[in-house]
Amino acid sequence: MSLDRSSARPAFGSLYSHGFARVRAAVPHLRIGEPAFNAERTVALARQAHEGHAALIAFPELGLSGYSIDDLLHQGALLDGVVEAIDRIAAESAALQPIILVGAPLRHEQGIFNCAVVVHRGRVLGVVPKSYLPEYKEYYEKRQFRAARDAVANHIRLLGSDVPFGADLLFVARDLPGFVLHVEVCEDLWVAIPPSTFGALAGATVLANLSASNITIGKAVFRRTLCSAQSARTISAYLYTAAGMGESTTDLAWDGQALICENGDLLTEAERFSTGEQVIGCDIDLDRLVADRASTSSYGDSIHDYRERLASMRRIELELGVETGPAVALQREVERFPYVPADPVSRNERCEEVYNIQVRGLETRLEATGIGKIVIGVSGGLDSTHALIVAARAVDRLGLPRENVLAYTMPGFATGERTLRNSHRLMETLGVSSAELDIRPSATQMLRDLQHPAAEGADQYDVTYENVQAGERTSHLFRLANYHGALVLGTGDLSELALGWATYGVGDQMSHYHVNASVPKTLIQFMVRWAIDTDQFGADVNDVLDSVLNTEISPELVPSSGENGDELQGSEKVVGPYELQDFFLYYTLRFGYPPAKVAFLALRAWGDRSAGTWPDLIPEERRNEYALEEIKHWLGVFLERFFHISQFKRSAMPNAPKVGSGGSLSPRGDWRAPSDGSAVTWLEQLRATVPDSL
Repeated sequence: MSLDRSSARPAFGSLYSHGFARVRAAVPHLRIGEPAFNAERTVALARQAHEGHAALIAFPELGLSGYSIDDLLHQGALLDGVVEAIDRIAAESAALQPIILVGAPLRHEQGIFNCAVVVHRGRVLGVVPKSYLPEYKEYYEKRQFRAARDAVANHIRLLGSDVPFGADLLFVARDLPGFVLHVEVCEDLWVAIPPSTFGALAGATVLANLSASNITIGKAVFRRTLCSAQSARTISAYLYTAAGMGESTTDLAWDGQALICENGDLLTEAERFSTGEQVIGCDIDLDRLVADRASTSSYGDSIHDYRERLASMRRIELELGVETGPAVALQREVERFPYVPADPVSRNERCEEVYNIQVRGLETRLEATGIGKIVIGVSGGLDSTHALIVAARAVDRLGLPRENVLAYTMPGFATGERTLRNSHRLMETLGVSSAELDIRPSATQMLRDLQHPAAEGADQYDVTYENVQAGERTSHLFRLANYHGALVLGTGDLSELALGWATYGVGDQMSHYHVNASVPKTLIQFMVRWAIDTDQFGADVNDVLDSVLNTEISPELVPSSGENGDELQGSEKVVGPYELQDFFLYYTLRFGYPPAKVAFLALRAWGDRSAGTWPDLIPEERRNEYALEEIKHWLGVFLERFFHISQFKRSAMPNAPKVGSGGSLSPRGDWRAPSDGSAVTWLEQLRATVPDSL
């Protein structure tokens, strides 16, 4: 799901064209009781954020006065100095792009409030008072301040104007769809229902917390957990910044912790206890937040339950004036393999989790049906190899002999020596029951019955020629399962289902149970590598698995071509590189992004092989890069196959366990679509919104 950006959008290469917003959290040097100096540092860091094309910068709680000044907060000279500091910041902000959030003690209704002041383009847009004042341990804020609930009026007189005042303010950017800001102050996050929860339910996608928060042992981890959890519960981006150098250390210490989270993920964090000023930042994905909210029904239920309170929240609209030039390149790293973490530790955890889900799914199905045997076709390729080791482990866990896995390799007209050899070696080293069934006689008979020219030796290698072989293999497997009282295990993967790269009904699209159906091709490659690295089955099996990994992906249904007969029928020559197609699938299926955003992200991830982080298991010679023209071409192939050609196959797919949030294509689960749909809308958008080059 993406927001409408049809009017006057920035250039294709700009992050602001594709639903991102650049945000910053600052930890400046501070002098307690010197608002003029603190305003100077605020302006300097705000200008730095402006030069970096940021939309927002947040500063710590009471950053204009200092948090740790106790009864000095009641001094008129100080409070006057704070207002003068706000006046200066507002004046300087006239030439700056970012919304500036500064912490300040302000007089209002004959009391003092601990406030976040929202400044933009030369004026104060609103003032947000702290809702919850801590009065425990080292905090005595009720001695100094009143809480937001104590205010009578919902406006404050500031710099000669009436300014909206309250914790119910939302700041909405008209020229950046999806950017809605809510602000709270420190302790507000520590309570059972933070004010930002209501801000998010009312539409805020960006939540900011201006905090002081002294440091004690373990507190940094606790704050990080709070921010991450709040961003996850509210499906938002959460900015947090705390006081650093300059606060009084009479009784407390300060670490300057600042961090930014997005929907539970920690995107960036400042260096704690730094001696220098810090400005951290990242590009948050507004479309991701909006898409996840739209697809989470319980989020909508929460809105319903609090709709009366949410309806009373006030919306303050503004024009950010975001940069429209192509120079605002996305600074967020986009993983080339969204299904496969680049970090080895995370990747190993992911692979182990997927493997256990697959094994448990098959194990449960065997127990539920009372079937103790598995029939599987083994081609020597990636998918059947992985499915076979899942089957072997499932029968191990059920206490059944490996011989109960009945594995068959079924060479056809184009089966290569290497894949045939790998299939035999794999079955042998795993200790499963193995056999070879030559399908060529039965396939030839079928071609002859069809009066197909290939039956008489003609070089007519059409879809009928291919599907006769695929159908013969599946027909044998189902009849073998009948004969032996077994269950047919499917071997295809998520990538093939997405692209329709499977023979429908009587081919590899059909099985009794399908362990790989929500595992993409790129992940299966790493799953096989993980099985080697963790020595799941021993050295002999590892040797075979390594050989499978180094074999070109091919359906082997058409004889090899080329001068020496060594050019395989490569799947990727037809459907495109799986590394790209899996990338397209993730962002189309998981978030519903339009073609322009998918292409933009793909260019960021794949446009330069020397940029970003590669999984360490991919050797230099396999580290590819793609120009925008190539990305656009293969994205067109993906859109045509995914939205138009392939859905009827997915509508009749067998049962299979879902393994990840990247989605599955089960018609009973994540993806329900008409089998007679069209790709026209997506292809027209691709042509209209994605250039051939920058």
